[in-house]
Amino acid sequence: MSEMKSEEVDLSKPAGEGMVRVTFLPQGRTVEFPFGSLPYEGHGEPMSFLDVAENFDIFLDHACGGVCACTTCHLWVKEGAQGISEAEDKELDRMETAADVQLNSRLGCQAIIEKPGTYVVEIPKWNRNYVQEGKPAHGPGA
Repeated sequence: MSEMKSEEVDLSKPAGEGMVRVTFLPQGRTVEFPFGSLPYEGHGEPMSFLDVAENFDIFLDHACGGVCACTTCHLWVKEGAQGISEAEDKELDRMETAADVQLNSRLGCQAIIEKPGTYVVEIPKWNRNYVQEGKPAHGPGA
């Protein structure tokens, strides 16, 4: 399947009705799409932040393939926490092994967007592994 077409998002206006807007920091990449329209390609849970990132060619490391077996997709939810799924036990158990866990920490493969709205997530600096065997570099200078 091909990735979703990424169009420039007008950040001066709120997300439209029925739309999902996700900003990935520190890249500052914002994507927007109609809720429920994202094709699923097996990266994390359907409609997870990892699934969104993969659909729009935004690099979010996921060494285990998005099956909640590592913490490389650890991110901080800066905005929109009320619109995402509650963490399940398997995610909470896995997060015990993550570095610098904060109250807004989630695994990108498990945090599922459950309703339209605006979401902002940050990939912690120590978790930005831009060079990984077998994957193209999507980070700065790539």
